[in-house]
Amino acid sequence: MTLYWTRQLTSHDVDALRDLVTAATDVDGVAPLSDDAMLRLSPDPLTSGHHLIITASDASTSREIVGYAYLAVRSDDNWQAELVVHPGQRRHGNGGHLLAALTASADQARAQLDVWAHGDPPATVTLAHRYGFVRERVLWQMRRPLSALPDIALPPGVTIRTFIPGQDEDAVVAVNRAAFADHPEQGRWTVTDVRLREDEPWFDPAGLFLAESAGRLAGFHWTKVHYGIDDIPGPGGISTAETKTDVGEVYVVGLEPTFAGRGLGRALTLIGLHHLRDQGLTTAMLYVEDLNQRAIRLYEGLGFTRYRADISYRRAPGAGAQP
Repeated sequence: MTLYWTRQLTSHDVDALRDLVTAATDVDGVAPLSDDAMLRLSPDPLTSGHHLIITASDASTSREIVGYAYLAVRSDDNWQAELVVHPGQRRHGNGGHLLAALTASADQARAQLDVWAHGDPPATVTLAHRYGFVRERVLWQMRRPLSALPDIALPPGVTIRTFIPGQDEDAVVAVNRAAFADHPEQGRWTVTDVRLREDEPWFDPAGLFLAESAGRLAGFHWTKVHYGIDDIPGPGGISTAETKTDVGEVYVVGLEPTFAGRGLGRALTLIGLHHLRDQGLTTAMLYVEDLNQRAIRLYEGLGFTRYRADISYRRAPGAGAQP
């Protein structure tokens, strides 16, 4: 076993890591890395992030990758990581090796470390306690069928159009920053982050709706389609062709704060849901923080129910194991 850090992935690394993520997703019924972390699986150095890799043999030979963590350095004292171990290499200490390296680096930098557990598998709790992490944030995935959608009612003076690549990025980023000013990930988006998503195979400008009022952007709803994802309500299931389906996502709904409370969020959400249904999809999903009760009330009022949860575990610098 070899464990090493790198800022630059090779094309071989990228292919191997995507295969590893697919294998873990098929076994666990949930993707081990977030959308943003998957965007960083590229030979191009896209961010100030770091890649932590475990290979089964010497890194200079076959480079069979059995474990991986992506570390995003959000600030000098605020780090965030996601990790995955190949299903065939679990229960051999690889998850512990990744966490030990992450926590050692965070301690050296005196940085707080957050680690996401997608689907919150039971083994995560044991590892989290062993390395001094405590449960910090809960991100719900909610779903609803795309049948019997309510009608759309736009507030007065609001018009809707679709996104124009090369023209609308700055306005979308400005509204996104204002809407998610207190959000530790979403509020940090830049024009580069938007353009990275425009380069993804799933991107469709016809699915990014802009609400305008008096000549300025009041809000937007960015939809996304996941092709052939698992339809299993949590970890522990084995994926088969029969458990996979195409699912539409309420990817981002952002409102300029002065337009909040006017019914625009509900209208934009419904515009996207109608669009996804018109694409032939039968199910929609979204992610929302469990503490965002205003958004949860909106989504529950539109027929969404909780499907599963992702958990962020936090560790203060130098924290010992939990009892």
